[in-house]
Amino acid sequence: MHIGFLSLPLSGHLYPMTALARTLQARGHEVSFFGVPDSEALVRAAGLNFVSCGEQEYPPGAVASTWKPIASLHGLAVLNHALTEIHPAFLSAAFRHLPGKLGEAGIEALVVDAAFAFVELVAISVNLPFVQIWNVLPFDPTGTTPPCMFSWPYEMTPEAQLRNAEGVKRAGAFFGPAAQVAAAYAKERGLAIDWTNPGATSSRRAILAQTIKEFDYPGIPWPPHFHYAGPFHDGTSRTVTPFAWEKLDGRPLVYASLGTLVNGLPQLFRTILGAAAQLPEVQFVFSTGSNVSGDVLDSIPSNTVIVSAAPQIELLQRAALCLTHAGLNTVQEALAAGVPLVALPIGYDQPGVAARIEFHGIGRFVPFEDLTVNRLLRHIREVLSDPSFREKALSFQKLIRETHGLKRAADIVEQAFSEELLH
Repeated sequence: MHIGFLSLPLSGHLYPMTALARTLQARGHEVSFFGVPDSEALVRAAGLNFVSCGEQEYPPGAVASTWKPIASLHGLAVLNHALTEIHPAFLSAAFRHLPGKLGEAGIEALVVDAAFAFVELVAISVNLPFVQIWNVLPFDPTGTTPPCMFSWPYEMTPEAQLRNAEGVKRAGAFFGPAAQVAAAYAKERGLAIDWTNPGATSSRRAILAQTIKEFDYPGIPWPPHFHYAGPFHDGTSRTVTPFAWEKLDGRPLVYASLGTLVNGLPQLFRTILGAAAQLPEVQFVFSTGSNVSGDVLDSIPSNTVIVSAAPQIELLQRAALCLTHAGLNTVQEALAAGVPLVALPIGYDQPGVAARIEFHGIGRFVPFEDLTVNRLLRHIREVLSDPSFREKALSFQKLIRETHGLKRAADIVEQAFSEELLH
């Protein structure tokens, strides 16, 4: 079977999607990954066929420039910019080019990034079976639990349910511009979509979350074809990142990373470095990304190694603590290594991920608005000194190992396409 993959052109989405694509390819399926030129290097590094799409609108370098403004935002402003300023144009390019590209390649089924909202209309318009993958924390549209862009605690009171429902409405409003683009495409293609139903374009075959059920909040009324598959990390499809391992001196290691997107806020860098300076008994490795200005890093504590990119999985295997923006991939890689966390959520689904870290006792989090050196210090010291956090992280490590996320996901995808596989 020739399976196509569609993903947002961001590393946090491409890494799990390419890992799943590799697994299906290893099972004998032909796999093609469709994306803008900036996705090509990462896809080909994973040993996958790449089909360029939308190069007219998004030539090489366009992804970095398009998403760069997000680096200096936080909170709901991140989601607002992504969904109102970026997503509609990106979706329009997909609608223009993907139907023809899929037909030329002979694609028989699609695996679609659920965060690439409404792109599934392409599959519907060309009558291709498709499944969806939540590479980020899945969004609960029912209001049973707080939407993932909020760090609200898990509560089942009537007041909390009303708050959650209002949060769903606030989040849904951000999708308005993209929904208009989608509705126009559906009309052009003669598709009858009930736009009053928020799940009208969702897959009826399978929706997968690349996290374990135990990490999410309990009690979300997902449909029967929703599956918690577990992390999609195989650790083998990434480009090699050099690191001066000789700089590690044997002190307990704190690995710090703010991800690759929302990582241009000077306050965060200064606060982390300020906390590191007061913890000489530990060593920090701080992966800063490419959006920080040089003057922010003028005063680097002697116990801190600064890099723009790091071999994250390998460093986490040596770490006593992960200091993170609460991106789902980083959090799950830390838990796969049995490492507790202190989270500094900035935007997207990170507040929801951070709230779950604290809910499950695998770490602490500091809301952006409350972040100070003293508060961060208190949480780092607490997580490092209290063995219950490490014990809880190790219990999640065991759950992740037992889940076999990639195998489970590939099984579900094949089952979803079983009728087509028989022909």
